[in-house]
Amino acid sequence: MKTRFKKAIPLIATTVLATTALTTQTLWNEGGNQKAGAQSLSKEEVKKNGASWLAGDHHVHSEWSVGWDNSTNPPTAIRGGDAIYPITKNAENGKKYGLDWMMTTDHGGPNHSKVNLEQAYPELLKSREAVPDVLQFYGMEFDTPGADHSTLMIPKGEDESQMLYDIESKFNSRDAYPNDPSRNTESKMIEALNYMKQMDKLPIHIAHHASRSAKGIGEFGSTTPQEIRNWNETAPNISIGMEGAPGHQAAAIKRDGTLNPNGSRGSYGNVNAPTMGGFDQMTAIVGGFWDSMLGEGRHFWITATSDSHVNWRDGGSDFWPGEYSKTYVKAEKNYENVMENLRKGNVFVTTGDLISELDVKVQAGGKSPLHAKAKGNSATIGETLTLPGKKSDVTVTVRIKDPKAANANGDKPNVKRVDLIMGEVNGKVEDVSTASNPTTKVVKRFTENDWKQDGEYITITYTLKDVDKDSYIRLRGTNTDQLEPAADPKGENPWNDLWFYSNPIFMNLK
Repeated sequence: MKTRFKKAIPLIATTVLATTALTTQTLWNEGGNQKAGAQSLSKEEVKKNGASWLAGDHHVHSEWSVGWDNSTNPPTAIRGGDAIYPITKNAENGKKYGLDWMMTTDHGGPNHSKVNLEQAYPELLKSREAVPDVLQFYGMEFDTPGADHSTLMIPKGEDESQMLYDIESKFNSRDAYPNDPSRNTESKMIEALNYMKQMDKLPIHIAHHASRSAKGIGEFGSTTPQEIRNWNETAPNISIGMEGAPGHQAAAIKRDGTLNPNGSRGSYGNVNAPTMGGFDQMTAIVGGFWDSMLGEGRHFWITATSDSHVNWRDGGSDFWPGEYSKTYVKAEKNYENVMENLRKGNVFVTTGDLISELDVKVQAGGKSPLHAKAKGNSATIGETLTLPGKKSDVTVTVRIKDPKAANANGDKPNVKRVDLIMGEVNGKVEDVSTASNPTTKVVKRFTENDWKQDGEYITITYTLKDVDKDSYIRLRGTNTDQLEPAADPKGENPWNDLWFYSNPIFMNLK
Protein backbone atom coordinates (compact mmCIF):
# COMPACT_ATOMS: atom_id res chain seq x y z
CA MET A 1 0.00 0.00 0.00
CA LYS A 2 1.27 3.45 -0.87
CA THR A 3 0.87 6.34 1.52
CA ARG A 4 -0.61 9.56 0.20
CA PHE A 5 1.79 11.68 2.28
CA LYS A 6 5.29 12.54 1.21
CA LYS A 7 7.99 11.55 3.63
CA ALA A 8 9.27 14.55 5.57
CA ILE A 9 13.05 14.98 5.37
CA PRO A 10 14.54 16.30 8.62
CA LEU A 11 16.39 19.58 8.23
CA ILE A 12 20.15 19.01 8.27
CA ALA A 13 22.68 21.75 8.86
CA THR A 14 26.24 22.05 9.99
CA THR A 15 26.54 25.63 11.12
CA VAL A 16 26.60 27.39 14.48
CA LEU A 17 24.24 30.05 15.76
CA ALA A 18 25.59 33.58 15.84
CA THR A 19 25.16 36.00 18.70
CA THR A 20 21.89 37.85 18.35
CA ALA A 21 21.14 41.46 19.06
CA LEU A 22 17.78 42.92 19.84
CA THR A 23 15.47 45.73 19.02
CA THR A 24 12.22 45.67 20.94
CA GLN A 25 9.13 47.25 19.45
CA THR A 26 5.44 46.98 20.14
CA LEU A 27 3.74 46.47 16.81
CA TRP A 28 1.72 43.70 15.23
CA ASN A 29 1.79 44.59 11.55
CA GLU A 30 -0.43 42.58 9.25
CA GLY A 31 0.32 45.17 6.59
CA GLY A 32 -0.75 48.77 7.09
CA ASN A 33 -1.65 48.98 3.42
CA GLN A 34 -4.44 46.42 3.38
CA LYS A 35 -4.85 46.52 -0.39
CA ALA A 36 -1.17 45.88 -0.98
CA GLY A 37 -1.22 43.17 1.68
CA ALA A 38 -4.14 41.40 0.04
CA GLN A 39 -2.34 41.45 -3.29
CA SER A 40 0.68 39.75 -1.73
CA LEU A 41 -1.22 36.83 -0.21
CA SER A 42 -0.39 33.43 -1.65
CA LYS A 43 -2.98 30.70 -2.19
CA GLU A 44 -1.63 28.95 0.91
CA GLU A 45 -2.10 32.11 2.99
CA VAL A 46 -5.66 32.52 1.71
CA LYS A 47 -6.33 28.96 2.85
CA LYS A 48 -4.86 29.74 6.27
CA ASN A 49 -7.26 32.65 6.66
CA GLY A 50 -10.08 30.09 7.02
CA ALA A 51 -8.31 28.49 9.96
CA SER A 52 -8.59 29.31 13.66
CA TRP A 53 -7.07 28.08 16.89
CA LEU A 54 -8.96 24.91 17.85
CA ALA A 55 -8.54 23.51 21.36
CA GLY A 56 -8.20 19.77 21.77
CA ASP A 57 -7.06 16.77 23.81
CA HIS A 58 -5.73 13.58 22.21
CA HIS A 59 -5.43 11.50 25.41
CA VAL A 60 -8.78 10.73 27.07
CA HIS A 61 -9.89 7.41 28.61
CA SER A 62 -13.41 5.98 28.71
CA GLU A 63 -15.01 3.00 30.43
CA TRP A 64 -13.47 0.88 27.67
CA SER A 65 -10.12 1.25 29.39
CA VAL A 66 -11.14 -1.93 31.12
CA GLY A 67 -10.02 -4.00 34.05
CA TRP A 68 -9.42 -7.72 33.67
CA ASP A 69 -10.87 -10.85 35.30
CA ASN A 70 -7.87 -13.15 35.15
CA SER A 71 -9.80 -16.11 36.58
CA THR A 72 -11.15 -16.84 33.10
CA ASN A 73 -9.27 -18.15 30.10
CA PRO A 74 -8.76 -15.89 28.24
CA PRO A 75 -9.18 -13.02 30.74
CA THR A 76 -12.53 -11.24 30.61
CA ALA A 77 -12.72 -7.48 30.17
CA ILE A 78 -14.34 -5.59 33.06
CA ARG A 79 -16.07 -2.48 31.76
CA GLY A 80 -15.07 0.62 33.73
CA GLY A 81 -12.32 -1.28 35.52
CA ASP A 82 -9.71 1.42 34.99
CA ALA A 83 -11.40 4.55 33.62
CA ILE A 84 -15.07 5.00 34.44
CA TYR A 85 -16.88 7.40 32.11
CA PRO A 86 -18.91 6.73 28.95
CA ILE A 87 -17.41 8.22 25.79
CA THR A 88 -20.39 10.56 25.47
CA LYS A 89 -19.90 11.95 28.99
CA ASN A 90 -16.27 12.73 28.18
CA ALA A 91 -17.35 14.51 25.01
CA GLU A 92 -20.02 16.52 26.85
CA ASN A 93 -17.43 17.71 29.35
CA GLY A 94 -14.94 18.41 26.59
CA LYS A 95 -17.55 20.71 25.02
CA LYS A 96 -18.28 22.30 28.41
CA TYR A 97 -14.61 23.16 28.89
CA GLY A 98 -14.10 24.58 25.43
CA LEU A 99 -12.72 21.76 23.30
CA ASP A 100 -13.23 21.70 19.54
CA TRP A 101 -11.69 18.25 19.08
CA MET A 102 -10.70 15.30 21.24
CA MET A 103 -9.91 11.62 21.08
CA THR A 104 -10.78 8.55 23.10
CA THR A 105 -7.59 6.61 23.83
CA ASP A 106 -8.42 3.40 25.68
CA HIS A 107 -5.48 1.18 26.52
CA GLY A 108 -5.13 -2.50 26.06
CA GLY A 109 -4.60 -5.93 27.49
CA PRO A 110 -5.21 -9.46 26.25
CA ASN A 111 -7.41 -9.27 23.14
CA HIS A 112 -8.28 -5.63 23.87
CA SER A 113 -8.26 -5.05 20.12
CA LYS A 114 -11.64 -6.82 20.06
CA VAL A 115 -12.95 -4.62 22.90
CA ASN A 116 -12.05 -1.53 20.90
CA LEU A 117 -13.51 -2.89 17.68
CA GLU A 118 -16.71 -4.46 18.99
CA GLN A 119 -17.61 -2.31 22.00
CA ALA A 120 -15.76 1.00 22.19
CA TYR A 121 -16.08 1.96 18.52
CA PRO A 122 -19.90 1.67 18.36
CA GLU A 123 -20.09 3.90 21.43
CA LEU A 124 -17.84 6.46 19.75
CA LEU A 125 -20.21 6.59 16.78
CA LYS A 126 -23.11 7.28 19.17
CA SER A 127 -21.08 9.99 20.90
CA ARG A 128 -20.34 11.71 17.59
CA GLU A 129 -24.08 11.95 17.00
CA ALA A 130 -24.82 13.09 20.56
CA VAL A 131 -22.12 15.78 20.70
CA PRO A 132 -21.61 16.94 17.09
CA ASP A 133 -19.93 20.22 18.10
CA VAL A 134 -16.80 18.35 19.15
CA LEU A 135 -14.74 16.49 16.56
CA GLN A 136 -14.16 13.06 18.10
CA PHE A 137 -11.22 11.12 16.72
CA TYR A 138 -10.80 7.37 17.07
CA GLY A 139 -7.62 5.87 18.43
CA MET A 140 -6.09 4.32 21.51
CA GLU A 141 -3.39 4.57 24.12
CA PHE A 142 -0.91 2.20 22.55
CA ASP A 143 1.04 -0.14 24.82
CA THR A 144 4.21 0.82 23.00
CA PRO A 145 6.53 -2.12 22.36
CA GLY A 146 9.67 -1.65 24.44
CA ALA A 147 8.50 1.63 25.98
CA ASP A 148 5.73 3.44 27.87
CA HIS A 149 2.35 4.38 26.39
CA SER A 150 1.61 6.56 23.38
CA THR A 151 -1.22 7.97 21.31
CA LEU A 152 -2.33 6.27 18.13
CA MET A 153 -4.59 8.71 16.28
CA ILE A 154 -6.48 7.20 13.34
CA PRO A 155 -7.65 9.28 10.35
CA LYS A 156 -11.45 9.45 10.28
CA GLY A 157 -13.03 7.28 7.63
CA GLU A 158 -15.11 4.21 6.97
CA ASP A 159 -12.15 1.94 7.65
CA GLU A 160 -10.96 3.63 10.88
CA SER A 161 -12.09 0.83 13.20
CA GLN A 162 -10.46 -1.87 11.11
CA MET A 163 -7.32 0.22 10.75
CA LEU A 164 -6.90 0.45 14.53
CA TYR A 165 -7.76 -3.23 14.97
CA ASP A 166 -5.05 -4.21 12.50
CA ILE A 167 -2.40 -2.21 14.35
CA GLU A 168 -3.47 -3.11 17.89
CA SER A 169 -3.93 -6.82 17.23
CA LYS A 170 -0.57 -7.13 15.47
CA PHE A 171 1.67 -4.85 17.51
CA ASN A 172 0.23 -3.70 20.85
CA SER A 173 2.61 -5.15 23.43
CA ARG A 174 -0.16 -6.47 25.71
CA ASP A 175 -2.71 -7.66 23.15
CA ALA A 176 -1.42 -11.18 22.61
CA TYR A 177 -2.81 -14.04 24.73
CA PRO A 178 -0.96 -15.95 26.00
CA ASN A 179 1.53 -13.15 26.58
CA ASP A 180 4.26 -12.92 23.95
CA PRO A 181 7.47 -11.27 25.27
CA SER A 182 8.68 -10.67 21.70
CA ARG A 183 5.85 -8.13 21.34
CA ASN A 184 7.48 -5.86 23.93
CA THR A 185 10.74 -4.95 22.20
CA GLU A 186 12.03 -1.83 20.48
CA SER A 187 12.46 -3.76 17.25
CA LYS A 188 8.75 -4.62 17.35
CA MET A 189 7.91 -0.92 17.56
CA ILE A 190 10.07 -0.20 14.52
CA GLU A 191 8.26 -3.02 12.74
CA ALA A 192 4.93 -1.44 13.73
CA LEU A 193 5.94 1.96 12.37
CA ASN A 194 7.10 0.43 9.11
CA TYR A 195 3.73 -1.32 8.87
CA MET A 196 1.88 1.96 9.47
CA LYS A 197 3.97 3.71 6.80
CA GLN A 198 2.45 1.41 4.17
CA MET A 199 -1.15 2.30 5.04
CA ASP A 200 -3.20 4.35 2.59
CA LYS A 201 -3.81 6.95 5.31
CA LEU A 202 -1.19 7.59 7.95
CA PRO A 203 -1.97 7.52 11.68
CA ILE A 204 -0.25 9.81 14.17
CA HIS A 205 1.90 8.53 17.04
CA ILE A 206 2.72 10.72 20.08
CA ALA A 207 4.66 9.52 23.13
CA HIS A 208 2.89 9.82 26.50
CA HIS A 209 4.34 10.96 29.87
CA ALA A 210 7.80 10.16 28.57
CA SER A 211 9.71 10.76 31.82
CA ARG A 212 7.17 9.46 34.32
CA SER A 213 9.37 6.43 35.03
CA ALA A 214 12.63 8.43 35.00
CA LYS A 215 15.06 7.77 37.84
CA GLY A 216 16.29 11.36 37.97
CA ILE A 217 16.95 14.41 35.85
CA GLY A 218 18.48 13.07 32.66
CA GLU A 219 18.15 9.46 33.86
CA PHE A 220 15.32 8.16 31.75
CA GLY A 221 13.09 5.16 32.36
CA SER A 222 10.98 3.00 30.07
CA THR A 223 10.94 5.60 27.29
CA THR A 224 14.41 6.76 26.24
CA PRO A 225 15.78 9.44 23.93
CA GLN A 226 17.19 6.66 21.78
CA GLU A 227 13.78 5.08 21.29
CA ILE A 228 12.01 8.36 20.53
CA ARG A 229 14.74 9.37 18.08
CA ASN A 230 14.57 5.98 16.33
CA TRP A 231 10.77 6.17 16.05
CA ASN A 232 10.94 9.60 14.46
CA GLU A 233 13.77 8.53 12.18
CA THR A 234 11.76 5.51 11.00
CA ALA A 235 8.47 7.34 10.43
CA PRO A 236 8.80 11.15 10.69
CA ASN A 237 5.26 11.71 9.39
CA ILE A 238 3.79 9.31 11.96
CA SER A 239 5.88 9.55 15.14
CA ILE A 240 5.66 13.31 15.34
CA GLY A 241 6.01 14.24 19.00
CA MET A 242 5.43 13.76 22.71
CA GLU A 243 3.32 15.08 25.54
CA GLY A 244 5.07 18.20 26.77
CA ALA A 245 2.58 18.47 29.63
CA PRO A 246 1.30 15.08 30.78
CA GLY A 247 -2.14 14.47 32.23
CA HIS A 248 -3.08 13.65 35.85
CA GLN A 249 -2.44 17.29 36.77
CA ALA A 250 -5.13 17.16 39.50
CA ALA A 251 -3.31 14.47 41.51
CA ALA A 252 -2.86 16.89 44.44
CA ILE A 253 -6.54 17.96 44.57
CA LYS A 254 -8.95 16.18 46.92
CA ARG A 255 -12.68 15.71 46.30
CA ASP A 256 -13.47 18.76 48.44
CA GLY A 257 -10.99 20.93 46.53
CA THR A 258 -8.35 21.01 49.27
CA LEU A 259 -4.80 19.89 48.53
CA ASN A 260 -3.31 16.48 49.16
CA PRO A 261 0.25 17.05 50.42
CA ASN A 262 1.32 13.71 48.90
CA GLY A 263 -0.12 14.30 45.42
CA SER A 264 2.33 14.61 42.52
CA ARG A 265 1.49 16.52 39.35
CA GLY A 266 1.30 14.21 36.38
CA SER A 267 1.58 11.27 38.81
CA TYR A 268 5.35 11.77 38.51
CA GLY A 269 5.86 10.32 41.98
CA ASN A 270 9.67 10.23 42.02
CA VAL A 271 10.80 13.38 43.82
CA ASN A 272 14.09 13.14 41.90
CA ALA A 273 12.32 13.36 38.55
CA PRO A 274 9.21 15.53 38.96
CA THR A 275 7.37 17.65 36.44
CA MET A 276 8.52 21.25 36.11
CA GLY A 277 5.75 23.80 35.87
CA GLY A 278 3.52 20.84 35.02
CA PHE A 279 5.72 19.87 32.06
CA ASP A 280 7.85 16.79 31.50
CA GLN A 281 11.59 17.33 31.98
CA MET A 282 12.17 16.38 28.32
CA THR A 283 10.32 19.57 27.38
CA ALA A 284 10.77 21.90 30.36
CA ILE A 285 14.58 22.03 30.49
CA VAL A 286 15.95 24.61 28.06
CA GLY A 287 18.65 22.84 26.10
CA GLY A 288 17.25 19.45 27.11
CA PHE A 289 15.95 16.51 25.10
CA TRP A 290 13.35 18.40 23.03
CA ASP A 291 15.94 20.96 22.04
CA SER A 292 18.33 18.16 21.09
CA MET A 293 15.69 16.89 18.65
CA LEU A 294 15.06 20.37 17.27
CA GLY A 295 18.81 20.91 17.00
CA GLU A 296 18.88 18.05 14.52
CA GLY A 297 16.24 19.85 12.48
CA ARG A 298 13.62 17.27 13.39
CA HIS A 299 10.02 18.37 13.03
CA PHE A 300 9.08 17.04 16.44
CA TRP A 301 6.23 18.63 18.35
CA ILE A 302 4.83 18.79 21.89
CA THR A 303 1.21 18.56 23.10
CA ALA A 304 -0.71 18.77 26.40
CA THR A 305 -3.46 16.38 27.52
CA SER A 306 -5.72 15.40 30.42
CA ASP A 307 -5.10 11.62 30.46
CA SER A 308 -8.57 11.63 32.03
CA HIS A 309 -9.55 8.41 33.85
CA VAL A 310 -11.39 9.59 36.97
CA ASN A 311 -12.11 13.26 37.70
CA TRP A 312 -10.81 14.74 40.94
CA ARG A 313 -14.39 15.47 42.04
CA ASP A 314 -14.98 11.70 41.97
CA GLY A 315 -11.83 10.91 43.89
CA GLY A 316 -9.47 10.60 40.93
CA SER A 317 -6.36 12.51 39.88
CA ASP A 318 -7.66 14.01 36.66
CA PHE A 319 -9.25 17.07 35.15
CA TRP A 320 -11.97 16.74 32.57
CA PRO A 321 -10.81 17.08 28.96
CA GLY A 322 -10.14 20.79 28.45
CA GLU A 323 -10.62 21.70 32.10
CA TYR A 324 -6.92 22.40 32.64
CA SER A 325 -4.73 21.48 29.65
CA LYS A 326 -5.34 22.30 26.01
CA THR A 327 -3.52 21.55 22.76
CA TYR A 328 -4.37 24.25 20.20
CA VAL A 329 -4.12 23.47 16.49
CA LYS A 330 -4.45 26.21 13.84
CA ALA A 331 -6.86 24.54 11.43
CA GLU A 332 -10.22 24.53 9.76
CA LYS A 333 -12.74 22.67 11.89
CA ASN A 334 -12.83 19.32 10.16
CA TYR A 335 -11.15 16.03 10.91
CA GLU A 336 -8.72 16.02 8.02
CA ASN A 337 -7.45 19.58 8.54
CA VAL A 338 -7.00 19.22 12.29
CA MET A 339 -4.95 16.08 11.79
CA GLU A 340 -2.98 17.64 8.92
CA ASN A 341 -1.99 20.68 10.99
CA LEU A 342 -1.23 18.62 14.07
CA ARG A 343 1.15 16.67 11.86
CA LYS A 344 2.65 19.93 10.57
CA GLY A 345 3.20 21.25 14.09
CA ASN A 346 1.07 24.38 13.79
CA VAL A 347 0.38 23.88 17.49
CA PHE A 348 0.80 25.50 20.88
CA VAL A 349 -0.12 24.22 24.34
CA THR A 350 -1.32 25.91 27.51
CA THR A 351 -2.48 25.08 31.02
CA GLY A 352 -5.17 26.82 33.05
CA ASP A 353 -6.42 28.79 30.02
CA LEU A 354 -3.51 31.17 30.49
CA ILE A 355 -3.80 32.06 26.79
CA SER A 356 -6.13 31.05 23.98
CA GLU A 357 -4.31 32.30 20.85
CA LEU A 358 -0.62 32.41 19.99
CA ASP A 359 0.40 33.66 16.56
CA VAL A 360 4.12 33.87 15.86
CA LYS A 361 5.72 35.01 12.61
CA VAL A 362 9.34 35.24 11.62
CA GLN A 363 10.19 37.42 8.65
CA ALA A 364 13.44 38.00 6.83
CA GLY A 365 14.56 41.58 6.27
CA GLY A 366 13.83 43.28 2.97
CA LYS A 367 12.97 46.69 1.63
CA SER A 368 9.78 46.52 3.67
CA PRO A 369 7.74 43.87 5.52
CA LEU A 370 5.40 43.59 2.53
CA HIS A 371 8.37 43.26 0.20
CA ALA A 372 9.78 40.38 2.22
CA LYS A 373 6.38 38.75 2.57
CA ALA A 374 5.75 38.91 -1.16
CA LYS A 375 9.06 37.11 -1.72
CA GLY A 376 7.94 34.32 0.59
CA ASN A 377 10.41 35.12 3.34
CA SER A 378 8.09 34.53 6.30
CA ALA A 379 7.03 31.54 8.36
CA THR A 380 4.87 30.66 11.33
CA ILE A 381 4.72 27.90 13.96
CA GLY A 382 5.75 24.54 12.53
CA GLU A 383 7.22 26.06 9.37
CA THR A 384 10.69 26.87 8.05
CA LEU A 385 11.87 30.36 7.09
CA THR A 386 14.36 30.35 4.24
CA LEU A 387 16.75 33.24 4.78
CA PRO A 388 17.55 35.19 1.61
CA GLY A 389 21.31 35.42 2.09
CA LYS A 390 24.26 34.45 4.24
CA LYS A 391 23.26 36.94 6.91
CA SER A 392 19.83 38.42 7.64
CA ASP A 393 17.95 40.37 10.25
CA VAL A 394 14.91 38.35 11.28
CA THR A 395 11.85 40.01 12.82
CA VAL A 396 9.85 37.90 15.27
CA THR A 397 6.27 39.10 15.71
CA VAL A 398 4.09 37.65 18.47
CA ARG A 399 0.38 38.12 19.09
CA ILE A 400 -1.11 36.50 22.19
CA LYS A 401 -4.67 36.42 23.44
CA ASP A 402 -4.70 36.62 27.23
CA PRO A 403 -8.41 36.04 27.83
CA LYS A 404 -10.31 38.05 30.42
CA ALA A 405 -12.78 35.24 31.04
CA ALA A 406 -12.34 33.10 34.15
CA ASN A 407 -10.86 29.64 33.74
CA ALA A 408 -12.38 26.44 35.14
CA ASN A 409 -11.06 27.29 38.61
CA GLY A 410 -12.71 30.72 38.54
CA ASP A 411 -9.35 32.48 38.16
CA LYS A 412 -8.35 35.11 35.62
CA PRO A 413 -4.62 34.49 35.29
CA ASN A 414 -2.44 37.03 33.49
CA VAL A 415 0.69 36.45 31.44
CA LYS A 416 3.60 37.92 33.42
CA ARG A 417 6.42 37.03 31.07
CA VAL A 418 7.11 35.66 27.60
CA ASP A 419 10.44 34.00 26.77
CA LEU A 420 11.99 33.79 23.31
CA ILE A 421 14.17 30.67 23.12
CA MET A 422 16.65 30.04 20.31
CA GLY A 423 18.95 27.16 19.41
CA GLU A 424 21.30 25.99 16.70
CA VAL A 425 20.50 23.38 14.08
CA ASN A 426 23.66 21.36 13.60
CA GLY A 427 22.43 18.17 11.96
CA LYS A 428 22.18 14.61 13.15
CA VAL A 429 23.86 13.64 16.41
CA GLU A 430 26.24 10.69 16.45
CA ASP A 431 24.94 9.43 19.80
CA VAL A 432 21.21 8.68 19.52
CA SER A 433 20.87 8.77 23.32
CA THR A 434 21.73 12.49 23.28
CA ALA A 435 19.37 14.52 25.46
CA SER A 436 20.88 18.00 25.36
CA ASN A 437 21.52 20.93 23.04
CA PRO A 438 23.99 23.27 24.76
CA THR A 439 23.44 25.97 22.11
CA THR A 440 19.84 26.59 23.16
CA LYS A 441 19.18 29.59 25.38
CA VAL A 442 16.63 32.22 26.29
CA VAL A 443 17.62 35.18 24.12
CA LYS A 444 15.03 37.60 25.47
CA ARG A 445 12.56 37.74 28.35
CA PHE A 446 9.61 40.05 27.72
CA THR A 447 7.49 41.61 30.47
CA GLU A 448 4.60 44.06 30.28
CA ASN A 449 7.13 46.87 29.86
CA ASP A 450 8.19 45.30 26.56
CA TRP A 451 4.80 44.71 24.99
CA LYS A 452 1.70 46.55 23.95
CA GLN A 453 -1.62 45.37 25.36
CA ASP A 454 -4.88 46.15 23.61
CA GLY A 455 -7.76 44.55 25.48
CA GLU A 456 -7.12 40.81 25.57
CA TYR A 457 -4.25 40.95 23.06
CA ILE A 458 -0.53 41.27 23.76
CA THR A 459 1.69 42.21 20.83
CA ILE A 460 5.48 42.03 20.69
CA THR A 461 8.02 42.51 17.91
CA TYR A 462 11.68 41.65 18.30
CA THR A 463 14.54 41.68 15.80
CA LEU A 464 17.27 39.06 15.70
CA LYS A 465 20.28 40.78 14.15
CA ASP A 466 22.58 39.18 11.58
CA VAL A 467 21.28 35.64 11.74
CA ASP A 468 23.85 33.69 9.75
CA LYS A 469 23.39 30.11 10.96
CA ASP A 470 20.62 27.53 10.64
CA SER A 471 18.56 27.71 13.81
CA TYR A 472 15.10 27.65 15.37
CA ILE A 473 13.05 29.66 17.83
CA ARG A 474 10.23 28.77 20.17
CA LEU A 475 8.12 30.72 22.69
CA ARG A 476 7.23 30.06 26.31
CA GLY A 477 5.26 32.08 28.84
CA THR A 478 3.97 31.95 32.41
CA ASN A 479 1.87 33.63 35.09
CA THR A 480 4.65 33.04 37.65
CA ASP A 481 7.84 34.89 38.60
CA GLN A 482 9.99 31.80 37.91
CA LEU A 483 12.75 32.46 35.38
CA GLU A 484 12.77 28.74 34.63
CA PRO A 485 10.01 26.27 35.51
CA ALA A 486 10.83 24.93 38.96
CA ALA A 487 10.54 21.31 40.04
CA ASP A 488 6.96 20.75 41.18
CA PRO A 489 6.74 19.81 44.88
CA LYS A 490 4.20 17.31 46.13
CA GLY A 491 0.93 18.96 47.05
CA GLU A 492 1.34 21.88 44.65
CA ASN A 493 -1.80 23.67 43.47
CA PRO A 494 -1.61 23.36 39.66
CA TRP A 495 -3.75 26.46 39.14
CA ASN A 496 -1.02 28.69 40.57
CA ASP A 497 1.71 27.48 38.20
CA LEU A 498 0.65 27.98 34.58
CA TRP A 499 2.71 27.90 31.38
CA PHE A 500 2.28 27.95 27.64
CA TYR A 501 4.70 26.70 24.98
CA SER A 502 4.76 27.15 21.22
CA ASN A 503 6.17 24.64 18.83
CA PRO A 504 9.24 25.81 16.89
CA ILE A 505 9.85 27.83 13.76
CA PHE A 506 12.99 26.87 11.88
CA MET A 507 15.28 29.30 10.08
CA ASN A 508 17.32 27.85 7.25
CA LEU A 509 20.03 29.48 5.17
CA LYS A 510 19.91 28.94 1.43
